[in-house]
Amino acid sequence: MISSLLLLAAAQNTMWYVLPLAGAISLVYSASRYELTERILRRALRLFLTITGFMLAVFVILWLLSANL
Repeated sequence: MISSLLLLAAAQNTMWYVLPLAGAISLVYSASRYELTERILRRALRLFLTITGFMLAVFVILWLLSANL
């Protein structure tokens, strides 16, 4: 348990790169599909939340599965 928490703390610094990357992907994808600024920002925020939520769910599943190793 302690070793998995130490591994999580060590990987925490690189996980912060996920937020700007997901934000950039969301903005570029939304801007390529829509023209109105309000709609671009609304869809980008929705896609950002979807991406980060999915990645968080996968992270939690993998962390729980590796806790017993």
